[in-house]
Parts: sequence; structure tokens; C-alpha cells
Amino acid sequence: MMKDWASWALDTAKRRGASYADVRVMDIRHRDISTKNGEVGNLAEGESLGLGIRVIAAGAWGFASTDLLTREGVQACAAEAVAIARASSLAKHENVALVPEKAWQDTWQNPFLKDPFRIPVERQIDLLLAADKEMRRVKGVTVAEGCMVFRRIDQFFASSAGSAIHQIKMQSGAGIVATAFSGNEIQKRSYPNSFGGQHMLQGYELVESLDLVGHAQRIAEECVALHSAPQCPEGQGTIILDSSQLGLQIHESIGHPIELDRVLGMEANFAGMSFLTTEKLRKLQYGSEIVNVVADARLEHGPGLGTFAYDDEGVPAQCTPIITNGLFTGYLSSRDTAASIGEKRSGGTVRTESWNRLPMIRMTNISINPGTWKYDDLIADTDRAILMETNRSWSIDDRRYHFQFSTEIGWEVKGGKKGRMLKNPSYSGITTEFWNNCDAICSRDYWTLWGTPNCGKGQPMQTMGTGHGASPARFRNVKIGAAFAK
Repeated sequence: MMKDWASWALDTAKRRGASYADVRVMDIRHRDISTKNGEVGNLAEGESLGLGIRVIAAGAWGFASTDLLTREGVQACAAEAVAIARASSLAKHENVALVPEKAWQDTWQNPFLKDPFRIPVERQIDLLLAADKEMRRVKGVTVAEGCMVFRRIDQFFASSAGSAIHQIKMQSGAGIVATAFSGNEIQKRSYPNSFGGQHMLQGYELVESLDLVGHAQRIAEECVALHSAPQCPEGQGTIILDSSQLGLQIHESIGHPIELDRVLGMEANFAGMSFLTTEKLRKLQYGSEIVNVVADARLEHGPGLGTFAYDDEGVPAQCTPIITNGLFTGYLSSRDTAASIGEKRSGGTVRTESWNRLPMIRMTNISINPGTWKYDDLIADTDRAILMETNRSWSIDDRRYHFQFSTEIGWEVKGGKKGRMLKNPSYSGITTEFWNNCDAICSRDYWTLWGTPNCGKGQPMQTMGTGHGASPARFRNVKIGAAFAK
């Protein structure tokens, strides 16, 4: 039926005078589970099915969506999209122009071993409760929490240019958190990452690989121990970021500012615009010469939340060099923005959260290429530094230039050895200065493709998953502080 619905929508749009139209039929199934202190906190499962159509008429965009998937309902939706485009054309500055893209007919599904929706929900809850119990065995833990999230996105894309693409994406994620209250202070430790754990384009095998129960006691003990740890010292110095914190650093200070719709002033909601104006392309020294960053949506890059075969404009997944030997070399672009930077083809980065949302430029997998260092050698080579692990909070201005981050835990590195635990570590800086101070990156053996499931953009806000591959890295001459200090 997906093909029929798409055909009805496209035929109506063309009859109503659209010069171009594309349609997305999406069937999204979700399961969300959370536990807290030995009890189930949340258990939700549902499905959403509908159609969204985007058209160009009278030189302007129009969009409409519906879950009334009768012939009449779909045709009315397509007619509405054309009417919205014509109304929008009254305020246009220029006609919408799309860079060329050939028509594609294809089917694709990401590889996975175990369908999480075929695993009994009771078994998934039991696993979270077992990890919860292990955390609460540790004296001093106030709150123990766990979560699992699963998404199955079945999507059919068709365009008036002749594309017909069917994709199925299976996403899984899980994590646990221990929190300890003592006096006026709160400390927390998360595994394998904060804000929901690790998320990938995989099946239930991802959850099994994380061994939540096996890591529960360690993170609970670290959480309690943080209350007795000394405050992170303040001042200018060297920091080493673990791969998960570096992934978030990439997300906020590279991923968002390279979104070309922000740069061009077409999108400013929720997270602002960008300092990376177009005259900086291939001229700005974004980082040191060892910094190489790519935007890569291809499966060969890894099963990230930004991985797909085709974006939501029917453009194949690509790898775009964003920073090359420190030089700023690329943006995230779409078919209607690529020409503004002299590109003849879209970078293939347009995605939508659901059938009832307008597609927009989103991060794919924005990753820093591995360096050459072994982790132990990097520590041994560092005379004095703060090693910071697992994000706790972040703040960055709406041009993505001034930032401050804190992490859950820090470790003193002194004389080439990892030493005492430190609490409330934070660091701050200016994006380009920070990346130019990167002087060491660990090798592929220490590289992880982290999933960020909760990236917000647009209005109404769309929540999208992105991927960020990173290895631990060292940065010199950084402002170090103590967050959450009394």
C-alpha cells in the first residue's frame, strides 16, 4: 500500500501544478522502557503510520501531512501542500532551485541479528532490574536507573522525478545511571554514556554487548566515591577527553555549525545559527593539522544513528570531508542549499523525524578520524593533565563559538600516570582555539561510534539521532574549572 499512497499523492501534486514533489510514507514502531530503584518507571510501546508530501509550486516550498490514508485523504493532503506552496510564494525572495539528482529505485535494510520487538518485554525489564539491583547493593547510592529504547522505521520515498526507495532501519539503545545525594551535593555516574547510554543502528545484540549488569557495581562505586574526591583544580592546562565526551564536543562545536541552513539564515530555532559563514570554507584553520573530521552516512563507516542508504530527498549516503588536516572543507548540505557554496550535488544530509515533519538538514555521523597513539602511551607522554570522562552538562552560544562542558568524573594525570579521582571537572573555550590545541588522538583501537539519540532542531522541534565517532584525544592550554562547586 505504501507505493499506492505515494502514487496518489504525487499524481495529485502534479495535476495541481507542482513542478516537483516528493513523498515519505513512514511506519514507525517504538518501545521505551525505564526502571528506577527496583520498579518499572516507564513502559510504552506504539506505532505511528502516515504520509508527508513536500512540493515546489510557483517557485516555493509547501508541505502537508496526513494519517488518513484513504485515496481521498491522501489527495486532499497533496492538494493542501500545493496550496501552501502557492501561498508561500507570495513572500519568496527567489525561486527554489534544486541541484540535480538522478532517480533511484532501491531497497535497503540495516543489518541486525536480533529483532528487539521479538524479545519479550519481560526479559528486557528483568535485565534492567538486575542492573538496578547491583547498583543499589553499593551503600550510598540514592537512585538507580536504567533504560532501553528501540525504534523500527519502515519508510518508502518517492519523487516526481522517478525515485522509489524503500528503507528499513532498526535502532537500539540502553544505559544505566547511579546517583548519590550527600549533603547539598549530587554526584552521578552513567554507563556506557550519559543521557541514555549507547545507541546504534543494530538489534538487541547491542544491549547484550553492553553487559549492563557487569558494569553496574563499578559505576555505583565510582558515583559514591566522587563525594569524597577532591575538587578539580582550576586554571589553564592540559586535558584528555575520553571518546564519549569528545563525541559530544564534536556534536556541539562542529556538527551544528556546519549545517548549511543555519549558516544561510534559513534555520535559527532552538540552537541558533553559525559562526561558519561561507567565506570561511576552505580558508579557516578550524583545528590543528592532526584534526580530520568527516560527515559519513555510509554503512561502511559504522552502524551509527546517522547511517542510511538514502537521505529523505532520495540522495545516496556519502562521505563529506568537513575538516581536512585542520582546514575547514565542507558543510552539511541539501538539494536547495548546495548551489550556494558552489556544489553541484547535495551532500545527502536531509532527514525528518516523522511523516508529519518537514525534512531538514541534519547531522549524519560526524566523526573525527583516529590518530596514531596508543592510550597508555598518551597517558605516559603527559606530564600533567586532567582526564575527563562522560558528559554531565554542556552550554554553547547560538553561533556555536563559546562553550563550556562538564563531565561526571575526572582523573589527575601526573608524571605520565593516571592518579586520583577528581569531582566536578569542567572546561571551556572558543571552538577554533580549542580544536587548534589538539595535539594527540588515539588510534582506531580506541575509536567508538557513539549514538546521540536526542538532537533537537527546528520548530516544531524534531528529535533526531546522530552518530559521532571518536578516540580519546589531548588538548593543550585549555581553561579548566570546577563545575557545580559550592
